[in-house]
This record gives sequence, C-alpha cells and structure tokens, in this order.
Amino acid sequence: MRRLLAYASALLLISCLHSQAQKQWTVADIYGNGNLSERGPGEMTWAPDASRAIYIGDHGDLMQLDAATAKTSKLLDHEKLAPIMNVQLSEKDRDHRARYNEPDYIWTPNSKDLLFDTNGTLWVYHLENGTGVEIGRTGQGSGDDPKFSPNGQFISYLHDHNLYVGRPATPASAVTNTHEPTLLNGEVDWVYLEELDVRSNYFWSPDSKQLAYLQMNEAAVPQYPIVDWIPTHAGIDEQRYPQPGDPNPGVRVGVVSANGGKTNWMKVPMDEGSDYIPRFGWINPHVVWIEVLTRDHKHLNLYFADAHTGDSRLVLAQSDDKFFDAVYDVNFFADGQFLITSWRDGHTHIYYYTYNKENPLDGPAQPVRQLENGDYEVGAIESIEEKTNTVYYTSNEGDPQQSQVWSVKLDGSGKQRISKAEGVHRPSFAEGSSVFLDRYSDRATPSTISLCHGDTLCQRIWHAGPPKGYDLVQPEVLHLQAADGKTMLYASLLLPPGMTSPASVPLINNPYGGPHAQTVRDSWGGASYYFDLLLAQHGFAVLHVDNRGMGGRGRDFEQAAYRNFGPVQLSDQMAAIDQVLEKYPQLDKNRLGWWGWSWGGTFTLNAMSHSDRIRAGVSVAPVTDFRNYDSIYTERYLGLPEQNADAYKAASVQESAKNLKGHLLLVHGTGDDNVHFANSIQYIQKLIDAKIQYDFQPYPRKTHSIAGPVAHTHLFDRILWHFETYLKPAGAAQ
Repeated sequence: MRRLLAYASALLLISCLHSQAQKQWTVADIYGNGNLSERGPGEMTWAPDASRAIYIGDHGDLMQLDAATAKTSKLLDHEKLAPIMNVQLSEKDRDHRARYNEPDYIWTPNSKDLLFDTNGTLWVYHLENGTGVEIGRTGQGSGDDPKFSPNGQFISYLHDHNLYVGRPATPASAVTNTHEPTLLNGEVDWVYLEELDVRSNYFWSPDSKQLAYLQMNEAAVPQYPIVDWIPTHAGIDEQRYPQPGDPNPGVRVGVVSANGGKTNWMKVPMDEGSDYIPRFGWINPHVVWIEVLTRDHKHLNLYFADAHTGDSRLVLAQSDDKFFDAVYDVNFFADGQFLITSWRDGHTHIYYYTYNKENPLDGPAQPVRQLENGDYEVGAIESIEEKTNTVYYTSNEGDPQQSQVWSVKLDGSGKQRISKAEGVHRPSFAEGSSVFLDRYSDRATPSTISLCHGDTLCQRIWHAGPPKGYDLVQPEVLHLQAADGKTMLYASLLLPPGMTSPASVPLINNPYGGPHAQTVRDSWGGASYYFDLLLAQHGFAVLHVDNRGMGGRGRDFEQAAYRNFGPVQLSDQMAAIDQVLEKYPQLDKNRLGWWGWSWGGTFTLNAMSHSDRIRAGVSVAPVTDFRNYDSIYTERYLGLPEQNADAYKAASVQESAKNLKGHLLLVHGTGDDNVHFANSIQYIQKLIDAKIQYDFQPYPRKTHSIAGPVAHTHLFDRILWHFETYLKPAGAAQ
C-alpha cells in the first residue's frame, strides 16, 4: 500500500509539474500586470563615506545595506515615502527621469541625510531622527539637477534656465541672471542628454566657493513642434532640436562665485555653434578642465583653463580618421594624474597620463602607459582606489557577449578578473574604493545582486527567481559569417519546441543593427526574452543577429558602416538568415518576418524595401530620413548633408519606400521627442504616392519608449496579431 501511495503521489507530482510547465505566455502577463517583472531593489546609491547603500525595496520601503556586514534594514517606511515618491509627472518628465537615470534622491556630503526631488519640491530627510523638511522648490518635474556643495553648506539647483544657490531651509537666489529663454545656464538640453550622455552641466569647485557651468545658447537652433491632440484645444511643445547641418547650440564654460556676481568665461578655441563640450569639471579650486569635440567627430581636445583669467592651454589632442567611440569621460585622481579610454589601437583600452600638479597650465599632459591591452573592449573605468594604486574596470575580454569586472595596477601589473561567474556584470562601486554592488545575470539566470569587497569576498544579497510555471526554453547561440566572408557574427535563435517538419516554422528576425549597441549578450533578457518565448509558443522562430556596424567588437567592426548606413548591416543580416535557413530545415524561407524599434525600426523598412523576401514587418519609431534626426548622432556617421548628399540619400528609407514589399505595420508615439512623429508621416506620404497599402498604429502622447502597461500591452498584442495574420499559412500566400 505504501508503495502504491508513493507511486500515486509521484504521478500526481509529475502531473502538477507538467501542468505548471505548460502555463501559457500572454502579452498581458508580460507587459500588463507586472507579475513577471523583477521586483528587486531599485537603483542602489552609495553614501559618500562608502559605509552603506540605499535603495527602494520590494514593498516601496527605503532600505539600507551595511557595507561591512551586508545586513539590510529599513530606513523609511513606504507609507511615509509614498507622498514624496508617488507624484504625478507629465509623460515627458516621466520619460526623461527614466531614460536619463535622473535620481529621485541624493546623499548629503556628510552621509547622514538624503535630499529628495519630488516633481520640483526638494526635501531633506534626516536619517538620524527620521524627520524631513522642505528646503526649496525648483518648479521642474525633471532636469532641475539639485546638488550640495562639497562642504554641505549650500544647495544648488536649476530653475527657469538659471542656476540658483542657497543654504538649506533658506531661500535660494540666482547666481546667473539671464532672461532669454534660449540661454540655458547649467542646464542640459535634449541633444546633449541623448547623444553625449551628459547628465549635468554645472559643478562645484572643491572648496565650495565657485561653480563652473556650461551656458548653451539655443537661439539659432531650429524648433520642432510636438503636438498634444488629446485636449479640446491642442497644445504644442516647441523643442529645440538641431538636425544635420543645422546650427548647434553655442556653448561656453563660465565660472561664477557661489554668492553670484560676474561670470568669468573660459577662453577655449572652438567653433561656436558647431563644436561640442561633452565634459568639463575642476582639477583644483583654481583650474577647470574642458573637453572639446569637433563637429566632424574627428578631433577630441582636452584643455586646462585658469578659473580667474579664463586663459587656457591644450594639454591633450586626440584624432580619428572616421569618428570616436561615444565615450568622453576623463577620470582625474590624486594630484596631477588622470585616465582615459581610447580605441586608438583598434580596441578600447585604458591610458594613464600625468601633468604638472603645481602649475597644470605649464605644459601638455604626459603619457605614462597603456594599462592593459588585447583583442577586447574596456566598457568603463569603474573605480580608482588610490591607496592601493588599483584601477577597477569592466571589459568583455574572453567573450564579447559578456562583461566582467577586472582590476589592474597603475604600473600595468597585476591584471586580474574580479568577477567569477560567466555572464554580464554591472558593478556599482563606492567612489574611490574596492567595494561594489554587482548586478549579474546570464542567459539562464535572472538578476542577482551581491556585495563584493574587491577580489576577496562576495555575498549575495538578492536574487530574482525565474517566472514560475512557464517553459523557459533557451535560445541557441550561433556563430555566423558576415557578408564579407571573414567576420564572425554572434546570433541567437529560439525555436518552437517539437516543430521539426520541413518548412513548418515561420522565422521572425528581430535585429537592432545600429551603432554602439549589442543585442546578443549572455544576460537575462527579461520581458524581451518572454515575448520571444510567446512568439515561439505561437509557432514562430525568433532570430537576433549583431551585424557589423554595431558595438562591442572594436573600432573596425563599428566603423564598417561609416558613411554607408544600411547596405553593410542589411547584407550581414541576409547572410545570417540564409545560413540559419540552411542549417534548420524546419524554417520556412517563404514566411520571413522582421521587426525592430528605433534604428531597428528603420532597419525593418530598409529590409522590406531592399528585399522581396520579407512577408511581414513591424517598424516601431523609425528614422525614415536621417536628415530628420539630430545633428550629433547623424553627423558622427554620415557627415554633413551638404558634403555627403549621396550618403544621406542612400540611407533614407523614404527614397526606397516605393519598393516596399510585404505587409507593414508602422508604429509611432505622437509625443516622441527623440525620433519625431514626422518621420512616420513623411514615410506614409511616400507609400500613398506609390499606392502601397500599410497599417499604422499611433500612440497619443507617448514618447520614444511608448511606455506604460496599457500602451505596451496594446502594442505587443498588435505585433503578435500582425505576424499571426500574415505569416501563418492563410496569410502568408497573400
């Protein structure tokens, strides 16, 4: 009897497990109700003294992590935090805070208090006694950039395009005082946010007596109208947006006293209204450093400037025959030393320089050494621990699909890999130390967060479990050959289980394809992976390929599409598709789909108008003519339109719209301030002129990400319907 009961129990357990494994994916589960999202710690922020990190926990509480013990405790209950954090933001402000990682709170310099920024209201929360006090109002939902001075005695923020300074709990006053709406003092405009990764345009001097700030003059920059059609009377947000060949913002660096008064302007040679200042800051209380990038993206110059006289000196000049990788950080440390990354030898590596700390303007910076080298890419310099002369950085050494934490000494010795597990590691170091939080995942392992002390100890503090009850089929990782016949491409292919009959499976290609990005990585895919699994559940195979012109593989790989946007990338994708079709006979060459977002959306239109093999495609938020996109990004790769008209014409999918084949679903948010709605409207006109039918799905007010559970669920249901309709046997023949 016991054996019979045990056998019956085993059968019941197997049946339950089988039932759980057969749980069906739905778009609503993936995007609508949040049940499948990782509910782990939010952004974890280190205290300046590196004693602890804080984060928003699973239940909305403000939590702290002790760096010495790895113990967590509650700092502020979610009920007290909710009135501060749960504020109503406009679609634009919400998008900017998320897209550009604008913090909701920052530490005070003494590591004892927190400053919360709540839709323009600034609160200081005292951790010791658990009280909070309002200390100012910026009147801005995003981009107000509040900071404390290094000594903690002053607070600064942006308001009405000016820089304000005051003491906590006392009214602040403007230290810049311009009234033209086109003059931005310390404020970051859209194109610098998006394309130069600028997150702040003003900085306190080390002695808390002065501020260096970038003034942007946008008077000559054309405006683009972003229309809100939801109200009875439509509203318009006029966005300053330089397109290729347009005047760029005129920029200059000034230094002003914390008490206000006259600004001293730094005298740096540059072409105002064309060139860029992607980075600047302080070397010491008397000297400012300024980086200038020329408009053609071929020259990157570092200047030191006297904060009082404005006189400057060129200390480091770099050049590239085509363009620089979009990384501009300069890492100053100690006195008279700094590190940069550069791909001058074909791959991105770390270079060490010194200068005269007593008189920084005395002469050019002196190269000391390249700290490491090899056929791999350094992702970023993460920390410089001065007491041990150790540099911590991330790189993809050993596997371009991964990112590992490494360290090396300033003398170039002792290079070692710090992170242990294979996959992608995203560390957050306490400034100037070896202590870091490691957020790790791989294709089969959801996110895990560990507290690490250099290479000695890592303690796991949180991990996400995979969605319960679903079949989590892993994609096959492929090494394919590019169209040039010699370059290896990384790809992944997810096949629907059990479908092996010849030509029984439609294939959907989902590339990004554009510069400075990778999609085939050894990391947990989250919602994107779940949607691939949903497509596989519906009988589709899903392919991702990283073509030449994308990132993570060195200078020559990324520069392969220079002045030639489209043909290189498309030839690689089609070559990859042919190799996959040959290897997997269950795939149907006559039922090919393609979809992508942003550059990937442009890629969809490119493929459907340069090949007659794509039966159905979905293009989300595409650039349809690169003359419509912004100056910084586009000119980096295509140059100026008046000098390279043929390159722009060849890259425009509007030019080839008349050749579009297959069933197209075009998608765009009307409030998109990145890739403007006009791109889709212009493309539609080309289709109408060519008498080509299409499906169009606009999303009112939505920005480039078409964010939110309602919009996302609607969008991905629409994508699924499109492929079900046109790639399944009944629709594929149409």
